[in-house]
Amino acid sequence: MKRLLAAVGIILVLGVAVAAGSYLYWQNRLEAPLTLDEPVLYQVPAGAGFNQVVAQLESQGIIDDAWAFQLLARVHPERVPRLRVGEYQLTPGMSGLEMIALLGSNNVVTYALTLPEGRTFNQLRELLNSAPKLGHQTADMSDEEIMALLDREGTFPEGWFFPDTYRYHLGMDDVDILRQALARMERILEEVWESRAEDLTVESPYEALIMASLIERETGAPEERREIAGVFKRRMEQGMRLQTDPTVIYGMGERYEGRITYADLREATPYNTYVINGMPPTPIAMPGRASLEAAVNPLPGDTLYFVSRGDGTHQFSRTLREHNNAVNRYIRNR
Repeated sequence: MKRLLAAVGIILVLGVAVAAGSYLYWQNRLEAPLTLDEPVLYQVPAGAGFNQVVAQLESQGIIDDAWAFQLLARVHPERVPRLRVGEYQLTPGMSGLEMIALLGSNNVVTYALTLPEGRTFNQLRELLNSAPKLGHQTADMSDEEIMALLDREGTFPEGWFFPDTYRYHLGMDDVDILRQALARMERILEEVWESRAEDLTVESPYEALIMASLIERETGAPEERREIAGVFKRRMEQGMRLQTDPTVIYGMGERYEGRITYADLREATPYNTYVINGMPPTPIAMPGRASLEAAVNPLPGDTLYFVSRGDGTHQFSRTLREHNNAVNRYIRNR
């Protein structure tokens, strides 16, 4: 009897030892570093379960023991995060448990998409359509369908999207970027309108958006924006036409091939400010904040004309004679 009890005791001790050893081995497998020599981009597929993901990681040689993680999901499901669709940067030295935590976090790989100031809505759509890893929900939609999707049915899209750099990750699409850019423009336009000068010729936030787009297309020199706004303001006050080339170009659409002819300046389009009085009916591009601020705070002065110097800046003039001299100097001679 004593021998039997002793044998049972030995078996129990051995069983405990084996169990403890197995447990330690299991934990060791979970905490073992990934089998990587360099960083790897791993994508959690949409709809994939935890067991499917760890099996895929094993098949790709990133981990050695998928069973250890599958056992973890059965024994301690509370330690297994809900995996998120996206791309993740896996690095050498990272443990298996650290990797699993990462795949359930917000630390997805992101990409940057820059919407430059002064671009048109058509150019914005081209940028969205060419952005890598971004879903293209709007690629085959009309402008009107896009604005309806953004809950702005009947709104002309030009000018309503704030130019900036936006970050996105796998699983996002172009509508996400458009919603962000639209919300930012509406918010910033409201802020800028609240700080407007008292004696403006523009009478609403939308007119300020139109004016800002003209300023944006006329100059890239920050120090000139308010002065150009001042020229436009004084011309409107005196009943003069704005006569700004970017509006002619916008009205020409796809016909524009890099130069404006005399016939183009005389063509009656809704956007040709050599023909129409006041501003065009809509913005002609995406203005940045600096142009928006200039539109509502024009620089006081007496200049009524400006011409490009050919270096990105302009020569401003008070009289037509001064302006014609500047045109001869900077345009005709060139």
